[in-house]
Amino acid sequence: MQDLIQDGSFIYIFLDNKRYWIRRVQAGESFHSNRGLIQYDDIIGKPYGLKIESHSGVIFQIHRPSPTDIQIAMGRNTQIIYPKDAGVILVEAGIGAGSRVVESGTGSGALTGILARAVGPTGHVYTYEIREDMFQGAKKNLEKFGLTENVTQYNQDILQGIKEENVDAVVLDLATPWELVNEAHRVLKPSHHFVSYSPTIEQVMKTCTALASEGKWGMIKTLEIFEREIMVRENKTRPTTWMVGHTGYMTFARSMAKLDK
Repeated sequence: MQDLIQDGSFIYIFLDNKRYWIRRVQAGESFHSNRGLIQYDDIIGKPYGLKIESHSGVIFQIHRPSPTDIQIAMGRNTQIIYPKDAGVILVEAGIGAGSRVVESGTGSGALTGILARAVGPTGHVYTYEIREDMFQGAKKNLEKFGLTENVTQYNQDILQGIKEENVDAVVLDLATPWELVNEAHRVLKPSHHFVSYSPTIEQVMKTCTALASEGKWGMIKTLEIFEREIMVRENKTRPTTWMVGHTGYMTFARSMAKLDK
């Protein structure tokens, strides 16, 4: 059975690789661009993946927004964690259905939304943000895209302590993640994942030193991921001129068991 576009659904309107939009469908309203107008009433009740002609004769594609599409569409006042990195975080940290994840800082809520989708209705994301403006901006983003059911937001400094215990992952995007390695170990289940996302190698070095210093962590490693798109054209297939190069370093570690002495 096909999932149909409903009044109130979010849609991804695609014209080409430089012109695309995410909009909420509203009966009686329309989408406007310099390439024409699309009446939402003309797509309500139809399946995602359709082609539709604007009033000026331009063909648009209408798709269901993916998590990546929504992440990019979120208003951002800070650098977001790119999809290429977010995917690695999910896989490397074993974050999936039912996981309980602590995150900080929330920022625009882009990674928070990806985590919320990954853990599903049986999991939960607890996200900490010290800045009031970021907290409110992320709240609006998460509400806009219907991502609040399994997310708890805190407008506080995570360095003051983590409220949750027995969690499956701690994911940090902080200036000083090394200051939280002991607190993260306290709240994590044994053999579960600490993740730190840092833009500079100096932050990585301090974090890895802190992780290795007290024997509480194992399997410490840092990854950097590059993304290069290939332009596929007959007789002239080649990489694009620009690529998504350095965005951040991801440091992973697994918590060692807390054994009684």
